[in-house]
Amino acid sequence: MNMDLRYMAHIESIDKLDLGRLMDEYGDEVWRYAYAMTRNRELACDISQEVFIRAYQKFHSFRGQSSMKTWLLSITRNLAINERKSAYLRRILLFERVHPGGEGASAESAYLDKQGERDLWTIIMGLSVKLREALVLDLEHGLPMAEMAKLLDVSEGTVKSRLSRARKAVEKALKEGTA
Repeated sequence: MNMDLRYMAHIESIDKLDLGRLMDEYGDEVWRYAYAMTRNRELACDISQEVFIRAYQKFHSFRGQSSMKTWLLSITRNLAINERKSAYLRRILLFERVHPGGEGASAESAYLDKQGERDLWTIIMGLSVKLREALVLDLEHGLPMAEMAKLLDVSEGTVKSRLSRARKAVEKALKEGTA
C-alpha cells in the first residue's frame, strides 16, 4: 500500500485517513526501531505514538527528499535519543537492572521465539548503540546505505564500517556462545 511519495511531498498537511494509512504501513517498523533503540517495550510504544503525532503536526516539513519510511525513522531516532538522554530513563533502567521484573512471555512471543533467533537478538541488543542501530536499520528495515547514512547523519563509509564491526561482533559472540 506504499503511499504515493510524489503526492505526499506536495501537500502541506495530512488528514486522519492519510495518518491512519501511514500508521498501518509503517507502524510496526517504527515500533521495532524504537524498541531497538531503547530496549523497552512500553517506551517503544510511547515513542511510536509520538512519532505519528509529530508526523501529523509537522507534515509540512516533509519534502520527499527521502522516503516516507526514512523520514518516520528519523523522527523515531530523534525521540529515542532524547529519551535515552533523560535522567528519568537512566534511573528506570538502573532500577530494572537491580530489581529485575518478573514479566512473563506472552503466548505470541512464546510461539514466535526460537532459541537461535533469541540468542541472535540478545547479542544484537547487547551491541553498542551505534553498531546496533546500523545493524537494525539494515536487517529489520532494509534501508539502503545512502538512506542509513542520512538518517544517522554520518557518511556512507561510516555506516559500512559500523555494519562490518557489528557483524563481526555478532559472529564472534555466536562462535563463543555468549548469547
